[in-house]
Amino acid sequence: MTAPSAELSIRAACIGDWEALAALRDLPGVRAGTLRLPFAPPEQTRKWLENLAETDTIIVAELEGRIVGIAGLHRHKGRRQHAAELGMSVHDDYRRRGIGKALLNELVDAADRWLGISRVELTVFTDNEAAIALYRQAGFVKEGVLKSYALRDGVLADVLAMARLRA
Repeated sequence: MTAPSAELSIRAACIGDWEALAALRDLPGVRAGTLRLPFAPPEQTRKWLENLAETDTIIVAELEGRIVGIAGLHRHKGRRQHAAELGMSVHDDYRRRGIGKALLNELVDAADRWLGISRVELTVFTDNEAAIALYRQAGFVKEGVLKSYALRDGVLADVLAMARLRA
């Protein structure tokens, strides 16, 4: 993995990003790692951005003016407000450049230092070895395997449930 370029910036997502994010979220590699369906209308991303909860933290990675990654924390409510679900995606053409690591580090830092989130949860397809290694480096541990979790390319695929706990 190469270090991210000096031109890489991480910032909050905004409504004006919706078209770039819709295109990113529809890339074959990105879609394969998420639960997103093919042929989702781009306006769906705009509506999603417009309807984020105050407790959602969504960030994007920009490289040379192009959005090349997105990541977010979706905080739970009530008795689970100490926990948040993490999701992230990196553009198909920009993987293994440190972009995912940069996004993950920013969200973990925000969870620890600003949001008071002590449990960050995620699911990742069991064959996504690069992502699993990245999550482990950041302190995430395997909590279990969810069998036949989601249909992906005509086959039911398993996911790992992982979490990072801060004492």
